Amino acid sequence: MKRIFIILSLIIAATGWEACIPRYTLNGASIDYNVYKTISIGEFPIRAALVYPPLQSLFENKMTDMIAQQTRLRVVDGRNADLHMEGEITNYQLSPQAVGEDAYASQTRLTISVKVRYTDNRNQALSKDLSFSAYRDFSSSELLTDVQDELCNQISKDLADLIFNATLGDW
Repeated sequence: MKRIFIILSLIIAATGWEACIPRYTLNGASIDYNVYKTISIGEFPIRAALVYPPLQSLFENKMTDMIAQQTRLRVVDGRNADLHMEGEITNYQLSPQAVGEDAYASQTRLTISVKVRYTDNRNQALSKDLSFSAYRDFSSSELLTDVQDELCNQISKDLADLIFNATLGDW
């Protein structure tokens, strides 16, 4: 009888101990899925002086993919979703960064800036207008046309991370 009591005590203690272990999600999302079920991603047209046409769809796809992979929100069309994001790409700029001994730039920086309108249709107090920038440097010996696709892919991912953390991650 004493042996059964000890075994039952150990089982109860083990299950009680497991309930005390904190659970963390690694995606950073802080979404109440009882309230929020859908999100829509509007267009992010390019409003910059320098235009790289594939950037709009690349950026929009990065945002949609990140939300689909890191949340349980259903991505829908239209503005009637629980949450909505839209905005514009406001800057696509090249600037010299490092000058070599021959007085020419040895490094060039590509900077992309995005303005985001985040609308919370369930709680308007949580809606916000935000701006983000990200950049990548590359050697000036390389042509922009040779590295542009990869740089835009990396910068778009960085921007999607920043936007996700500031809106859905609530950082």
